[in-house]
Amino acid sequence: MSNRYVEMGLAAPVNVTWEVTYSCNLSCIHCLSDSGPKNSNELDTDDCKKVIDEMARNHVFQFSIGGGEPFSRPDFLQLVEYANSKGMVTCISTNGTLINDEIAKRLADELVYIQVSLDGATPESNDSIRGKGSFSRAVHALECLSKRGIEVSINTVLTKLSFSGLDDLATLAASMGAKFRVSRFRPSGRGKKSWGQLNVSGKQMVEFSHWLSSHRNVSTGDSFFSVTQEDRKSLGLNMCGACKMTCCVSPTGEIYPCAFLQEKDFLAGKLPEQSFAPIWKGSPIFESFRELEIKSCESCDRFEMCHGGCPAIAYHTQKKLGIPDPGCLVNCVSIKSARSNV
Repeated sequence: MSNRYVEMGLAAPVNVTWEVTYSCNLSCIHCLSDSGPKNSNELDTDDCKKVIDEMARNHVFQFSIGGGEPFSRPDFLQLVEYANSKGMVTCISTNGTLINDEIAKRLADELVYIQVSLDGATPESNDSIRGKGSFSRAVHALECLSKRGIEVSINTVLTKLSFSGLDDLATLAASMGAKFRVSRFRPSGRGKKSWGQLNVSGKQMVEFSHWLSSHRNVSTGDSFFSVTQEDRKSLGLNMCGACKMTCCVSPTGEIYPCAFLQEKDFLAGKLPEQSFAPIWKGSPIFESFRELEIKSCESCDRFEMCHGGCPAIAYHTQKKLGIPDPGCLVNCVSIKSARSNV
């Protein structure tokens, strides 16, 4: 797809991230949404179906569904089935702890892709981040899903704690017939409090960039376009897709540029009270993202690789937009060089 069309914004998003609930049975220390108890204002089943109808009318191709823990909603499988009946693909991010063979059997009849979160290849390494017992239950979920022929991947958030275990996680994924995906840690939700403790160093980010180059079968979505090497450029989007190709719907129906910017300053509208098309096409918030320029990056020889990086990290760390991603490869190399010269 031409970058020119992406920069302008598509007529409708290809993908919509839908956080269907705040409820979660775990308390991961890096959670993007600070999930836990269910919010009493979450959309009920009928309103969720209205959201699905609205997205289907606008020819949205895929829901990337997360939370909270999606399977903690009693009606979640009903919502997946309804979305699929409208021709929409569903990619579900889950901690896996609530998935059993009965649920996997039901999912096998749907057009779904499942991402099961693990942050370590052993109970010791994973459970220190995600909670006691989470590793064994996630592995059980992977076994149930794989047995039913469902396409599944292990998703890991890159932190100081998971960094040294990437090879072991890749090996674990391969042994279970799963794909392996690494996501970038952002300081949103509960991650705001753990950012200083968990965020990888500039040196580690450079090392991870080289690791990615030697592991071309590992996917990242657009999580790491700011550290992508030339040899992986064709494997993913090289710019932020927020308000151009994607957006986020919160558990209460609020619409934001992305899941990591669910802040009142970025509220663009609310479903199902409003129609989606006018929000997508004319929201001042969305228009400002499409016009966002990071002038200080335009002279960089890597600008066409990342277009300034992730605005969410820039916002959460500097409280402003229009500035470079502090975790971009150029900044990381500069930090590493400066420290080596001290």
